[in-house]
Amino acid sequence: MSQAELAIETRGLTKQFGSYAAVKSIDLSVPHGSVFGFLGPNGSGKTTTIRMLLGLASPTSGEARVLGASMPRENATVLPRVGALVEGPGFYPYLSGADNLRRLDSADRYAPSRTRSARVADALERVGLSATAAKKVKAYSLGMKQRLGIANALLTPRELLILDEPTNGLDPQGTREVRTLVRSLALQGTTIFVSSHLLAEIEQICTHAAVMSAGNLVAQGTLDELRQVGRPRVRVSTADVPLATAVLEKFGMTVVPPTGDGDDLVAVLGDASVEPDAIVVALVRARVRVRGFAVETPSLEDRFVSLTGEGFNVDH
Repeated sequence: MSQAELAIETRGLTKQFGSYAAVKSIDLSVPHGSVFGFLGPNGSGKTTTIRMLLGLASPTSGEARVLGASMPRENATVLPRVGALVEGPGFYPYLSGADNLRRLDSADRYAPSRTRSARVADALERVGLSATAAKKVKAYSLGMKQRLGIANALLTPRELLILDEPTNGLDPQGTREVRTLVRSLALQGTTIFVSSHLLAEIEQICTHAAVMSAGNLVAQGTLDELRQVGRPRVRVSTADVPLATAVLEKFGMTVVPPTGDGDDLVAVLGDASVEPDAIVVALVRARVRVRGFAVETPSLEDRFVSLTGEGFNVDH
């Protein structure tokens, strides 16, 4: 993919803190117009990477390009085109949502003052907070505060929106609100880069994803590409475990024996040319009592666990 097609590109991006490497020579490619999930366990290097992309931290080595410009060298031209919500929004609790946005907008030297009120009203409407614009922020729920933070990122037109854990700490209703907002912004053509340790968030809103583990970028691509890397498996439910194992092994399959009190055999379908129907026929001919048979495609969670050796939170 060419540079012109990428909203974010890094090459060998590295960040060291003394002898500790928080980010280790990563090559990241985020296409324009994508909703890109930046996934990994807490402490995997996601926020450090985001801080380098926004010019808040300088890389030890390597380079980062955002909207075609080098960061942090060209941050003065890049940042006005980028909205960001990093490490949670901070607002004055005794000011209203609208007044908080006006205060933040007035601190932006690139923001025209004559259109401030109209832009604040438009941003609040886009995140569904028009009805509570005059309410003090201390009365806002956590989900409303997150949406207000995104409204702040949208006060001026943005080509790229970077959201670091936008649903962190939210209840299910707040999570749905932020999800819906991200989808609507994507439909308007904004490239959205979402960092999360929650697998469900990435699966539900993203078109592409990258996986971080201990500072390393271990995979990236479309969600379909990431799912297709794993090999399908067959699951056989039977009381005739030794006999079924022998049949499956004749097909060159590696069999995982049942655990505990279960009687399900799981085997990796190594040869793509083997038809599942042929396996069932062979089992029946060998007089295996088949109670159940299924072909399972590895989930995104299976793929990520295999890459990182760690589990991912799949919900709140």
